[in-house]
Amino acid sequence: MIRPTRRSVVALAAGAPLALLLGVAMPQLWTLGLLWLPLTLTLIGLDALLAAPVAVVRVRSPGAVAIGAPLVVDIEVERAGGAAAAIELAIGTGPRLEPRGDDRVHIRADEHEARIAFTAVRRGSDGLQQLWTRWTGPLGLVWHQRFEPIDRRIVITPDIRPVREAAVLLLRDAQVGEMMRVDRGEGSEFDALAEWRSGMERRAIDWNHSARHLKLLARENRIERNNQVVFAIDAGRAMCEPVAGLPRIDRAVTAALLAAYSALKLGDRVGLFGFDSKPRVASGTVSGTRAFPLIQRLAGELDYSSAETNFTLALATLAGNLTRRALVVVFTEFTDQAGAELMIRAAANLMKRHLVLFVVLEDAELEAIAATEPHAIDDVSRAVAAAAMLRERRIVVSRLRHLGIHVLEAAHDRVGPALVRQYLDFKRRNLL
Repeated sequence: MIRPTRRSVVALAAGAPLALLLGVAMPQLWTLGLLWLPLTLTLIGLDALLAAPVAVVRVRSPGAVAIGAPLVVDIEVERAGGAAAAIELAIGTGPRLEPRGDDRVHIRADEHEARIAFTAVRRGSDGLQQLWTRWTGPLGLVWHQRFEPIDRRIVITPDIRPVREAAVLLLRDAQVGEMMRVDRGEGSEFDALAEWRSGMERRAIDWNHSARHLKLLARENRIERNNQVVFAIDAGRAMCEPVAGLPRIDRAVTAALLAAYSALKLGDRVGLFGFDSKPRVASGTVSGTRAFPLIQRLAGELDYSSAETNFTLALATLAGNLTRRALVVVFTEFTDQAGAELMIRAAANLMKRHLVLFVVLEDAELEAIAATEPHAIDDVSRAVAAAAMLRERRIVVSRLRHLGIHVLEAAHDRVGPALVRQYLDFKRRNLL
C-alpha cells in the first residue's frame, strides 16, 4: 500500500498560494504556476519508484510471559536494493497486552533490528496478531506500508517470580535457625526421648520410661508434617478491581503460589480452590514440590468474573470436600458490611473444624483519598465516602477476629512474604 506523507501533502497545497502570488506579481507568467501540480506529482511518483524494498526476516518472542512482566519482541529487518530511509514498525495485539510507552518503533537507515516491549496486564491467552511496516522513499514524499499477519500465541501465566526469589530466602532463614527449633521440642508428634535438663518443661517428663531407666527422661516432640493447607481464591467482581495496575485476583494468585510452594517444601499437602458465584476450580490436595506445576496451571485457569461471590455455596462446598482438619486460606475483598454478612456466617461454620485465615489487600488508593487535604467541595465528598468505606472494612475485620478467625491485611507487594510468615507461625504454635 502506498500513501502520501505529510511532506507531499504540504508540497501539493503550497502550489496554490505560489501560483496566486506569481499571477499577481507577474501576470504574463501565470501559466508557470500550473506546472507546480504535475511537477509535484512526478516527484511523488519517482519517490515511490526509487524506494528500496524492506523485508521482515524474523519476529522473535517468548511463548509465555508472567502477568505484570514485560514481553519483549525482537524484529529483524533487511533492506534490499540499497539504503532506505527510516522504518516504522508496529505490532497489533489483543487486550491482554499493552505497549510500554509508544506503540511504534523507529529504525534508522543504518539499523537492522528493532525491539518492541509490551506489558501483560491479564492472565489468559493472547497473541501477536499483525505487524505493520512502513518506510519512505529517498525524497520522503510517499509511505510504503505493508501488513503481515503474525498469529503468534502468547500464554500469560501467574507471576511466579516472587516464588523463585522470595521462597528460597524465607525457607532458608526458617530452616537455618527457627525451624530447627520448631521442628524439635514443640509440636504434637513424638520424636525422641532425651535426658531431662533444667529449663525443660516438667510436663514433658515421661514418668514410665524414667522409672524404667532410673533417671528423668523427657519426650521431645516435633511439628507434625503432612498437614493440609487449602488456598481458596475469590474470583468475583470485587477481586477483579486493579491494585497498582494489576487485578486483586492476580495479586492473590501470586501470594498463594508463594505460600503453596513453601508448604510443599516443608512437607505439607496443598490444595487450590477457586470460586465466584459457584466453585470453579478444585484441585484436591497434593504433596511434594513436583506437584507445584499442577497448582500453578490450575491457578492460571482461574478466570476473571463479573459475578457476585457466593460465599455460602463456595465455603460449604469446600468444607464438604475436606475430610480432615486443614488450614483454609481465603483470599477475598469485602467492600461493605452488609455484603460481608453472608461471608461471616459461612466462615463461622467453616472454622468449627478448620483453621481459617482471611487474606485481604490494603487499599492504598482509598486510604490516600481519605487522608488527602480537601481543597474543594468534591474533595470533601470523596474523602467522606472513602473514610466511610474504610470504617466498614475495619468493622468486618473486627467481627472476623472476634469470631476467632485470623485476618492478614498487607500491601500488595508484601502480602506473599507476610502469608508465608503467618503460615510458619501457625506451624510453630502447632495450630494446624
